[in-house]
Amino acid sequence: MEKVEISLLLALAAVLPASAQRIETVPFGDFESWTVRHIRESAIIGGEEKTIYVLGPSETIEGNRAYDYSRTPWASSNAYARVSGVTKTSLSVEPDEGPSGRCAKLSTVFASCKVAGLVEINVLATGSLYWGKMFEPITGVRDPYANMDWGIAFTGHPSAVLIDYKAFMPATGKLVKGTTFRKTEFPGDDPCQLKLLLQKRWEDADGRVHALRVGTAFLRVEKSTSGWVTDSRIPIIYGDASRTSGYKSYMGLINGENALYALNSKGKRVKIIEEGWAEPGTECTHAVLHISSGCQGGYTGAPGNTFWIDNLRLEYPF
Repeated sequence: MEKVEISLLLALAAVLPASAQRIETVPFGDFESWTVRHIRESAIIGGEEKTIYVLGPSETIEGNRAYDYSRTPWASSNAYARVSGVTKTSLSVEPDEGPSGRCAKLSTVFASCKVAGLVEINVLATGSLYWGKMFEPITGVRDPYANMDWGIAFTGHPSAVLIDYKAFMPATGKLVKGTTFRKTEFPGDDPCQLKLLLQKRWEDADGRVHALRVGTAFLRVEKSTSGWVTDSRIPIIYGDASRTSGYKSYMGLINGENALYALNSKGKRVKIIEEGWAEPGTECTHAVLHISSGCQGGYTGAPGNTFWIDNLRLEYPF
C-alpha cells in the first residue's frame, strides 16, 4: 500500500508544474449568504424599521439586539448604534447581483437623519468588510476603530489573495469629513482598498496586546473599472515589506492614532501595538482582512465611491 501511495505522489509531482498552487475558499467568501437584520430606530428620528446585513448564515433577525459574531468571521461598517439613548442604523454594505449569483457592494455614503424633524445629523460611512467583530450597540463616534475587535485566529501561510472586483469612483478630487453636526471638504483622493495583515500577537502582564507583522498584502484601486476584474492576485509579502521594491508607505506598521483594537484576556478593548516586522518563517497567530470603498480612515472619504467584490479565495503553495 505504501509503495502505491509513493508511486502516485511521484506521478503527481511529474505532471504538476513547480509553481502549482492550491486555492482555498474562505467562509462566506462567495458572498452568496447574508443575515438580514430588521432594527427599529428611535421615534425622535422617525421611528422607521431599517434593514442592515451581515455576511453570514442565511437568516432573518427581528429586533434591536446585538449580533452573535461567533457565527461568522465577518463584520462590517453596517452599524447598529445607540448614542445618548437614540437608536440609529447605517447601511454601507449590502448584497448585490454579480456576474454569477450574489456579490458584496461596499459604498461610501452619508448616514443622515433629523432629530425631532429639525436638527440634521450627517455621518460619513465608508463601506467596509473585515475579519473580526463589532461591539454592539455602538455608543459613540469619537474613535470608530475602538468599536471593533480586529482580526481572527489564523495560522495559515498563504502566498496570495485572489478576488474579483468592480469599482466606481466619482474622482472629484474632493474628500469629505462628516461627523454628526459638522461636514468639511478638502482636496484629495480615496482609493478603494483590500489589505491582509498576518500577525504574531501576544499579551503582556498588563493586558497590552503586541504584534509582529508576519505578512502584508495590499490592493489599491485608484479609478473606476470598465467592468469586472476577475482573478486579481494580490501577493503576500513575508518578513520586512519595507525592504521590497513594491513597498508603499501605507503598507507600514499600524500604531498610534491609527492603531487597530483587540479584546484582551481581561475583556478590555486595547490597541494592538505592532512592534516590528517578523523574520521570514515566523508563524502567525492572527489575520486582519479589511476590504473597503475608501482608505482615508474614520468618517472621511469620497461620497459615491462604490466597490463590488466577489469570489474571495486564498492561494497556497501546493
